[in-house]
Amino acid sequence: MPVKKVEIIVDHREKSSKTFEWLRTFDAEITEKQLDVGDYIVSDEIGIERKTVDDFLSSFFSQRLFSQLEKMTGSFEKPLLIIEGNPMHLFETRHVHPNAVHGVLSAITLDYGVPIIWTHAPKVTASQIYWIAHREQIKKANGVQARVCKKTKSTKEQQEFIVAGIPGINSKMSERLLREFGSVKNLFSASEEKLVTVQGIGKKRAHEIHCLLNEEYDES
Repeated sequence: MPVKKVEIIVDHREKSSKTFEWLRTFDAEITEKQLDVGDYIVSDEIGIERKTVDDFLSSFFSQRLFSQLEKMTGSFEKPLLIIEGNPMHLFETRHVHPNAVHGVLSAITLDYGVPIIWTHAPKVTASQIYWIAHREQIKKANGVQARVCKKTKSTKEQQEFIVAGIPGINSKMSERLLREFGSVKNLFSASEEKLVTVQGIGKKRAHEIHCLLNEEYDES
């Protein structure tokens, strides 16, 4: 039985890069497409944006970086950012203040939830992309989706998101509250006595939630 080949979908604009040249040396089936989001797709869940240090700085200054991150997080369950080159050059070129660089790197990981992988050369980047694809497709049997569709939140996810916006309520607690009350409307109209019966909601938190949901809005 023939061994399954790793499949990698590559944005056509990457064709002129050294990374693409190195990627072609691996035993992979490479498909070039015009991708709306990301540079490489290695599984149904994972899309990769590749940037050199100079690309990263340019997209940061133009604010293009943040719209790309929005699209990545909206299209892939597990988006990745690969920054290729010497990390110290981020702090040595264009007179960028180090605090600004640290701030944007923190925002990418903590606010957007996009992991950053550093590679020092195109050959290493290509190897990293191949082995991520290999891990996903061969070891985990995840396929590759040629067409990226923006994922939309289900009603359940939107309800949990709304409830998790209440101070002191995490995602697990929001699920518990919704199971108990059945809907966002029922939860928001619940009395303190009802709230306190939910596991993990004490008298103090029940009071705080009830006050937040029922107190008149003060626009001053």
